[in-house]
Amino acid sequence: MSARELVVLGTASQVPTRHRNHNGYFLRWDGEGILFDPGEGTQRQMLRAGVAAHDLTRLCVTHFHGDHSLGLAGVIQRINLDRVPHPVAAHYPASGQRFFDRLRYATAYRETVKLSQVPVSGEGGVLADTPAFRLEARRLSHPVESYGYRLTEPDGTRMLPERLKAHGISGPDVGRLQREGAVNGVTLDQVSEPRPGQRFAFVMDTRLCDGVHELAQGADMLVIESTFLDEDAQLAADHGHLTAGQAAKAAAEAGVRHLVLTHFSQRYTDPQAFERHARDAGFEGGLTIAQDLDRVPVPKRR
Repeated sequence: MSARELVVLGTASQVPTRHRNHNGYFLRWDGEGILFDPGEGTQRQMLRAGVAAHDLTRLCVTHFHGDHSLGLAGVIQRINLDRVPHPVAAHYPASGQRFFDRLRYATAYRETVKLSQVPVSGEGGVLADTPAFRLEARRLSHPVESYGYRLTEPDGTRMLPERLKAHGISGPDVGRLQREGAVNGVTLDQVSEPRPGQRFAFVMDTRLCDGVHELAQGADMLVIESTFLDEDAQLAADHGHLTAGQAAKAAAEAGVRHLVLTHFSQRYTDPQAFERHARDAGFEGGLTIAQDLDRVPVPKRR
């Protein structure tokens, strides 16, 4: 199993169908486990996908429409029922605090886990900054306040064995070189190359806006809503959504490596139509038309 992968728990917009659960997306990122937009039925989808409550370290809600948040009540109670041994952070629009509170305390249960609340407001910003990644949010354009999320790994360096050997660097000296920048007159630049950090972006209900482009820029994987097909572009704009072509064009312009389209309207029955519209819009990278319980590995580093 990849250490960095997306587990798709649900892909329906507004209402579930026979084949699509309400939204739910789990990002496994080394030791981090982020659950995005848990709609109804997320607990059961987690069970089917082999995602445990103990895997969760963060909850990220883009906005407080039911298909993106009604599963919070059950997930939070499950975290406490299973006595998850580590703190869990929750991120969501600050303007929806009353909805979060209602969902968190929808029924009686015993709280056993520290759940920290780190809401988002304004145009967004940095929510967490650790040695392993930075989590940021950006404001989107939807009838209710909505935010997208972006996870960025710091850039690093990749040691080149053939150059190390040519310069006579081996054993403990390799570690010294990485820490100190030079050993015996050999600099780090001479025996390494830049290694861009990986980037993951999550964009749900929104029209095209600056936030979409900022979140998508240079992403190794972009998970993005494509509620409508292109012939229904006006309907998408009226309701604050994207078409498959709009999402794919934004991804192509941003240099996205792997695009995951999801959040499909129940009016469409042919998933391949979303693929056709995405390719017609000029996206040439890796493409997944999400199905419930898909597992999509984050592309290997550039």
